[in-house]
Amino acid sequence: MKNITIIAAVGKNLELGKDNDLIWHFKGDMRFFREHTLHKPIIMGRKTLESLPGLLPERQHIVLTSSQLDYPDSVLVMHSMEELLSYIEQQREEFMVIGGATIYKQMLPYSDTMLLTEVNAECADADAYFPSFSKGEWNSSVLGVQEEKGISYKHLVYTRKK
Repeated sequence: MKNITIIAAVGKNLELGKDNDLIWHFKGDMRFFREHTLHKPIIMGRKTLESLPGLLPERQHIVLTSSQLDYPDSVLVMHSMEELLSYIEQQREEFMVIGGATIYKQMLPYSDTMLLTEVNAECADADAYFPSFSKGEWNSSVLGVQEEKGISYKHLVYTRKK
């Protein structure tokens, strides 16, 4: 779908997280995330919502979960991929997929765009990974390169080849 964009920060081995938290915390990457998700609906799983310090301002939170937990009234809860995809198809705005690993894997086939922060580092004890994908099926371009805490990283945009 043209209105689903995945955004993630990954290590050299597609590491995403450890203990339901991000591995790397870079100010430049947090700014990149904010700039690209502000005023857009963000799609996540239950664990990702729980890992946030609170609801992110100026973004509609959409949670894909099988759980029947209570969520704040402002959070839109979807209980199946079919329900979520049907909702997205009815909208014209861009939806940002922000994690976690299971949600990325489920949403990857439906996304035409990915904004990936590729961190030039590894985390041997990571417990969450971005799904592997064939780079040959995507065009990519570098949006910027930065370094923080002695680690370099680059922001890339991937667009699915037609």
